[in-house]
Amino acid sequence: MQLNCPMPKFDFDFITMGHGSGGLLTHKLLESGVFDLLSNEKLDEHHDGAILDLKGKTAFSTDSFVISPIFFPGGNIGELAVNGTVNDLAMCGALPQYISLSFILEEGLSMKEFWDVLVGIKAACEEAGIQVVTGDTKVVEKGKGDKIFINTTGIGTLHPRADISLKNVKPGDKILVSNQIARHGIAILSKRQGLEFETSIISDTTNLNRAVKKLLDHFGKNIHLLRDPTRGGLASTLNEIAGDTGYGVVLEDRAIPIDPQVRGACEILGLDPLYIANEGVFIAIVSSEKADAILNLLRTTEKCEHAAIIGTITEKNPGKVIMQNVMGGKRVVNMPIGEQLPRIC
Repeated sequence: MQLNCPMPKFDFDFITMGHGSGGLLTHKLLESGVFDLLSNEKLDEHHDGAILDLKGKTAFSTDSFVISPIFFPGGNIGELAVNGTVNDLAMCGALPQYISLSFILEEGLSMKEFWDVLVGIKAACEEAGIQVVTGDTKVVEKGKGDKIFINTTGIGTLHPRADISLKNVKPGDKILVSNQIARHGIAILSKRQGLEFETSIISDTTNLNRAVKKLLDHFGKNIHLLRDPTRGGLASTLNEIAGDTGYGVVLEDRAIPIDPQVRGACEILGLDPLYIANEGVFIAIVSSEKADAILNLLRTTEKCEHAAIIGTITEKNPGKVIMQNVMGGKRVVNMPIGEQLPRIC
């Protein structure tokens, strides 16, 4: 979502230590930037906290974002921070409602960059249907940060038909992925100094709560488990599920949706797309009898057009993820030892 939000006139072109003092400069920064742009009834109270009216079971999640670079094809750190926390709530089967927003700004960050991040936050909030209701701002000396770090905490009520739990996973369940994998990591890599290459790949960063709500509305308890494969990618998330449930995972190599440009970039750089971060993809483990119907619904959902059934939960090979290719060959997909791409989210 692109918003036309003219930048206000700030007293300084760059963030200074004074903007973290709690005094006049902090007040002007928040009033002219954050409060005006993200205004809503609760944020307009200007409290250090927010009073919320929630009914029923509630999901709660927090996350921090330290991505480099802070602007990348398809988004920026602000959009990513909102989407990341919205998606963590959605993976619990929750309907995200409110979010807190805390900045650690590095002295020297340009006001233009800060404003663009704020506009990205506003756009992501509007698209996800969530409100920023409280937050905080701190400033660190130049050289002690990396332009901007963001912490977000989100809260939302559980969908009435949700029963998302590891205990519901059983042999025979099908594994779905909502879209093509590895786009976010490759989009970030395309902008890294010394690693730039020509590509039209953009990050998949987006909110997943609307797609998850649609699935739960129609299929409820047939959705056994949801996960978003961010850092560590698809391989890490499936290894965690296999380890936590004690069951095995069998994947079909040719079924995993990967954009041809992403696949090509991975081959050039010697990277495995299974281990690359995603920011707009989720895994759903669902009952086998409803898997095809769930897939068909998912493919009619915006940002899920490339959804696919990629594997099965099995009693064989407990705790392991096995990849099977079209020729019948098999290999173990291990948990990554380190991080292929640091500072990715």
